[in-house]
Amino acid sequence: MTQTRLYFTTGREAANRIFASLDTIFEEDGWPIAVIEVDEDRDIHEVSLYTDGDVADIERRMAAALAEAGHTGPIAREVLPDIDWVAKSLEGLKPVQAGRFIVHGGHDRDDVRPGQIAIEIEAGLAFGTGHHGTTAGCLEMIEKVIAEENPANALDLGTGSAVLAIAVAKLAPIPVLATDIDPVATEVAAANVRLNGTGDHVETATAAGFDDPIFAARGPFDLIVANILAQPLMQLAPEMAAHLAPRGSLVLSGILDRQHDAVVEAYVAAKFRHVETFHREGWVTIHLKN
Repeated sequence: MTQTRLYFTTGREAANRIFASLDTIFEEDGWPIAVIEVDEDRDIHEVSLYTDGDVADIERRMAAALAEAGHTGPIAREVLPDIDWVAKSLEGLKPVQAGRFIVHGGHDRDDVRPGQIAIEIEAGLAFGTGHHGTTAGCLEMIEKVIAEENPANALDLGTGSAVLAIAVAKLAPIPVLATDIDPVATEVAAANVRLNGTGDHVETATAAGFDDPIFAARGPFDLIVANILAQPLMQLAPEMAAHLAPRGSLVLSGILDRQHDAVVEAYVAAKFRHVETFHREGWVTIHLKN
């Protein structure tokens, strides 16, 4: 199947901002998107989207997003050989530091320094490499909450690559349930859990919603982390309240800056109180308590 790379160059700040926008627009399509530094001195960064879909339609949607972001440069095309571009798009990504965590691929394993908490995530079909502002913000918030509260039982809802579940297990040797509605994501999550040596603490499971009996069996949870999207998170507020232990904490992300107030209002209506918000690359991570 023919694959095409659509790409453009811009400065670092604009590249990160546009990356976040494209990631939201094309999330349901599942096309890999990557930002690579081309020339540090001249501040040239290349943003690429890899697709085997309707290139003309995807380029039109991409151009509309760039225009809205104020980028007027051209979008270039490159027809690619039959390569796993989900993996290839991640090869140029550098390790990401978020608090004490460093999220990296296997090719950067030797770059981990003493004192860092390493999480190795390889390319896969599940979301969450640490390079996205939502994941990095969650990692920073998780580190802070666990240090302050010492939870005994945790849930990573919508786990994707399991990077957040792995982070919890590396900070505290507690049981962590990592669930996703997508069985492919669950398989990727389980592989990453094994890769990071956290299989004794992290259990992965495919679960379509809180009606799945695994939540009642494993809950209530002292800590729930959910890096999903704003609308589903708002809808889940009452169920989150039902499955969080007294004086427990929620760490929520997948939320744009402009969606922050609406999400907080939904959780305040469900008897939560807002503790703190981290802002990163146009996204927010919200800490709430019951």
